[in-house]
Amino acid sequence: MKNTEDLKEIARLFLKLGIIGFGGPAAHISMMQEEVVTKRKWLTQQHFLDLIGATNLIPGPNSTEMAIHIGREKAGWKGLLIAGICFIFPAVFITGIFAWLYKEYGLLPEVQPFIYGIKPAIIAVILGAIFPLAKKSVKSVKLAILGIIVLVGLLLQYNEIFLLFGTGILAVLIFFIQNKNSEGLKNLIPVISLQHSGNDILSAANIKLFLIFLKVGAILYGSGYVLFAFLDAELVSEGLISRKQLIDAIAVGQFTPGPVFSSVTFIGYQINGFTGAVVSTIGIFLPSFLFVALLNPLVKKMRNSKIFSIFLDAVNVASVAIIIAVCIHMGMDTITDWRTSLIAVVCIVLSFGYKKINSALIVLAGSGMGYLLTFL
Repeated sequence: MKNTEDLKEIARLFLKLGIIGFGGPAAHISMMQEEVVTKRKWLTQQHFLDLIGATNLIPGPNSTEMAIHIGREKAGWKGLLIAGICFIFPAVFITGIFAWLYKEYGLLPEVQPFIYGIKPAIIAVILGAIFPLAKKSVKSVKLAILGIIVLVGLLLQYNEIFLLFGTGILAVLIFFIQNKNSEGLKNLIPVISLQHSGNDILSAANIKLFLIFLKVGAILYGSGYVLFAFLDAELVSEGLISRKQLIDAIAVGQFTPGPVFSSVTFIGYQINGFTGAVVSTIGIFLPSFLFVALLNPLVKKMRNSKIFSIFLDAVNVASVAIIIAVCIHMGMDTITDWRTSLIAVVCIVLSFGYKKINSALIVLAGSGMGYLLTFL
């Protein structure tokens, strides 16, 4: 009976987050932190950090994978499926509506005045959530230095995956240099031992779409801009869609709530209608479910291993640095005049001064301010 209640609670939470989750992965993860660590206490701050670090090490949409991780932690494999599906569904459904309108009328609705205010508000929400995570992740001077190095590297546009793995490996090497004995190798055992533990939906066009998006979901690291580059090579170069259609698809993924990967629902619909949208969506998200199902049991075992715990601590600091770098880049792109500056300041005051305010209300406030201020 308790498991059924847990599943219902997971479904309610992730449907809500899927509906209100504007702003990309960093904003989604900030909202999850508020809901599952601060309010519901399903996870400790440390374990939530560990899951962020682990998620950054695998391809796919980070916030979707975090939702899947949380569902797995709360209610096993059923929770894993329900959390992921409920988080993805609102974005896919809304994107599907836009895809239909676009195919019928060739236009997207005018949403720029609302987006104008949402972006500064999202920066405030992310900063409010990342502050306690940053304090928790910086456990020593060494980790603080590593975090600063990663942040500088990101601002200089070095590859984030290189920085993530490199930080973890560097921390482990420093440990071995400081502890010249074989004890560290024994700590590998807990993880090493895990080695034992027409428009027909099956039409040639749909199978091709499924395989394209399955490949992208299995190998893609990074943001919506990286997704754009991948899809440009896979779809535009092959003549399956035009570059304008791809740009519009990414735009829909950016201004609708939930994961930006829902852009592929839009693309699949343009190429092969409803069934094209379905197979494309399944293809892009399926690897995330499989990766998390394989990785989730390892996270706690990594924390119980001295060597992998050091690696994970370093990756966690690097992950926090990545989120801070996202905020900096968003701020440079978004806060460009007195209106956006005012929205950002008001929302930061709300985030830090009134911690009990739901982050969704802050985003809505930013959106409303943005709409009103565009008339001034």
